[in-house]
Amino acid sequence: MVEAERLNADCDAAKLNQDALQQALRAQGDAWHRLVTERCPQLFADVPVYISPAQLRKMHGVVSAVEQVVGLAGWQAAGDETKQKAKGVFFGYDFHLNEQGVHLIEINTNAGGAFINELLIASQRDSDLPGKTVAIENLEPAFLAMFRSEWRLERGSAPFRNIAIVDEKPEEQYLYPEFLLAQRMLENAGLAVYVADPAAFKAREDGLYSGNEKIDMVYNRLTDFSLQQYPVLNKAYESGRVVLTPHPQAYVKYGDKHNLARLTDEQGLRALGADEADITTLQAGVPHTFIVSPDMEAELWTERKSLFFKPRSGYGSKGTYRGANLTKRVFAEILQGDYVAQKLAPPGERALCVNGTDALSLKYDVRCYVYNGQIQLVAARLYQGQTTNFRTPGGGFALVRVVE
Repeated sequence: MVEAERLNADCDAAKLNQDALQQALRAQGDAWHRLVTERCPQLFADVPVYISPAQLRKMHGVVSAVEQVVGLAGWQAAGDETKQKAKGVFFGYDFHLNEQGVHLIEINTNAGGAFINELLIASQRDSDLPGKTVAIENLEPAFLAMFRSEWRLERGSAPFRNIAIVDEKPEEQYLYPEFLLAQRMLENAGLAVYVADPAAFKAREDGLYSGNEKIDMVYNRLTDFSLQQYPVLNKAYESGRVVLTPHPQAYVKYGDKHNLARLTDEQGLRALGADEADITTLQAGVPHTFIVSPDMEAELWTERKSLFFKPRSGYGSKGTYRGANLTKRVFAEILQGDYVAQKLAPPGERALCVNGTDALSLKYDVRCYVYNGQIQLVAARLYQGQTTNFRTPGGGFALVRVVE
């Protein structure tokens, strides 16, 4: 048994320094600490997740292979190329790690949690936990540099004055505390920062406005990836009147679940001109995925227990189903609902002690936060049930440590 497996199986192994974490949370202010405590009691897991150097290398390899393939000229349909030069901040490459290897289960183009995990990592910097945190040095400056890079790609040397952090009814979002962390970090860098609902935006000839303020950049946390529900923001994006990151074309290139089927289509990748080494990496690192069609009913029902079903434009595990749990009614809806089916890749497990004695096994997935092909940090989410939920006692965002 490798060291990472041994530590993950030991519910007493190397627990988080809770005093240091609570001190870091309180340092954000009483109002912020109270907000997290009341709204997000399961935001932070009680224990770290341990991974091996080999697992980390394989995740790096999969991310690199995806970036290479998505960059090929034929990946997007003619006329579907992005109008923005901006890359898109905080992509989330989500993996399941198990005895069979590392498995990329999806890519998110507006992944939440990076600022939360930066705070978690900083709180444990002086701990004596085994291994090393998986993150680049100086995360806050790196985050700021990322936003400034997005601005320069679109606007060159023009002054970068403000940014709006945007989601539907942001104050009601579960991760609203993260919006406030991002706001503080960006304000400390000299930017004016607004947390805004896109329904409040107004379009003028010279740009996008929130009240009387012309918005330079929008940090997009919306789950309407095409912006069809927000025509004012969409028009400003399409006309180049605001820098939007991440933007709809980033979703088309990376986040659309149909891309998972393309990434596992060996012949299709070869026809695109993908490198053979990248094809091999993707075949091993992405569970086989295919687009569901009604004429596959008999085959899919027979094979359902080995499959996981996801809606094409789903997010946050909404509408996802493990095949073994399907009813005939839900299965019929899937056949007509623009779904993909992915070969089941079970998540890893982490033992947790409850009441000091009883051992509980939680599932975990591992998220690589990526900008422009570079992994900035690696975090995990601990949970019970079918998918991540932030409602499991002892679960939530977990520190990831790589151990030899």
